[in-house]
Amino acid sequence: RRHAVAGGSQQQHPKGRMVAAARSTVLGAAVVATCSAFVVPRGEVGVRSGALKPVSAITIEEMIDKSKTDRLKHLEAQAMEALTIAAENFEHAVFPNAMIVGDCVITHLLGKLDYLSSGKVKVMVVDTFHLFESTMPFLAELEDKYKFTAETFCAAGCETKAEYDKKYGADLWKVDIDEYDRVCKVEPFQRGLKTLETDVMINGRRRDHGAERAYIDIAEVAPIGGGLAKLNPLAYWTLEDCFDYAAAEGVPLHPTVALGYPSQGDAKDTVPVPDPDGLSGVQGEAGSVKWENGVWTGDKSVWLDYGSERRGRFVGLTTKDGGKKTECGIHVAGAERTWDRDLWGGEGNEADSAVVALATQDEALALKNAGEPAVLVVYAPWCPFCQAMEDEYEKLAADLGAQGITVAKYRGDEDREFVSSQFDVQAFPTINVVTPNGLVKYDSEERQADKLHAFFDQQVAAFA
Repeated sequence: RRHAVAGGSQQQHPKGRMVAAARSTVLGAAVVATCSAFVVPRGEVGVRSGALKPVSAITIEEMIDKSKTDRLKHLEAQAMEALTIAAENFEHAVFPNAMIVGDCVITHLLGKLDYLSSGKVKVMVVDTFHLFESTMPFLAELEDKYKFTAETFCAAGCETKAEYDKKYGADLWKVDIDEYDRVCKVEPFQRGLKTLETDVMINGRRRDHGAERAYIDIAEVAPIGGGLAKLNPLAYWTLEDCFDYAAAEGVPLHPTVALGYPSQGDAKDTVPVPDPDGLSGVQGEAGSVKWENGVWTGDKSVWLDYGSERRGRFVGLTTKDGGKKTECGIHVAGAERTWDRDLWGGEGNEADSAVVALATQDEALALKNAGEPAVLVVYAPWCPFCQAMEDEYEKLAADLGAQGITVAKYRGDEDREFVSSQFDVQAFPTINVVTPNGLVKYDSEERQADKLHAFFDQQVAAFA
């Protein structure tokens, strides 16, 4: 404690002076220990009469270079430790690889650990049929270099772009970007995780991607009953760290990086940064900022500023509510919620739900053709809009079920041709009321229980 003395001055207690002196000694020792890493001795360092021989400091430039090198060594060791824990403690580690800069770094780290050539970690790729022409050939180069074969997933029922165009339409992304994302990105992604029996997903999310990822940790457990774990080995890296590491280690990067693209997505809505029309938010000559063979051209801060890596992505795309699109739906909150379970009770848990599960086409047709008042939703468990209505539809099932009315579900993403022809399904969810005169489709996006109940009552009353 400190005590006031006459005249307003203060004097430290003797015990306080001893503590302060001890603290100064410890602090001084810590400073010397820290600085010793950044100094070069003039000669042999020894202890004579309790004093160190004089040392000369390294240059500022040398100190910066050493600091970067030390940082990369630490980040590499940290990431490799995390990857090792994931690969050795889980049965089915899967790395969804989009071949952006961070993903290329992770590919290299997994290669150094021999987890790719051994098959200990599976690489999963989603081919949207709209990627850059150089993307899949670049994947082939990575497969050859690191000795692995990627598991590739595409839109359901499609092996080629021609098949996709015939089934979904070449302009689906222009007509309904949310449906495009579900068909070409989210559903194949979730199907891939399930097919590979994933129990830990390795991904390249980093804190510097933006506010929505600013507090992610190096490892997470998704809220699905202890199922899928997520590993973010680059969580504490920056984009600059990724480029510095690529330069130091000779990590191959996507060919478009050398053309001025900081991030790689679909070619249809990705532009270089800067771009001539300023669509990325930065106007300038395409390729005036780029990274090639470890060397920067132009003002790299345009790419490296916080949250700027994806500024050339999703250009010109808007959501249904008119907002600017910034995510494809794969990594948004709750995206993993139902990747390994069904909605409304799920497999083996139907007794927990008032919603009646229709398991076959015959059961679905029987409900449709019976002509008895009922409600049927055709859904996909990975669809965020289906997930969002889960509780409300459950309430509807409980309310109508008490009156002896069937409220049912039929999974449509694995039976698209059938649900399209029989239940006019163009997107998920599709809700129909069964009446004596056939199906009446509920077209509103307001899917609260009371809204659905009112629509049902209105349709049934029309045939009373």
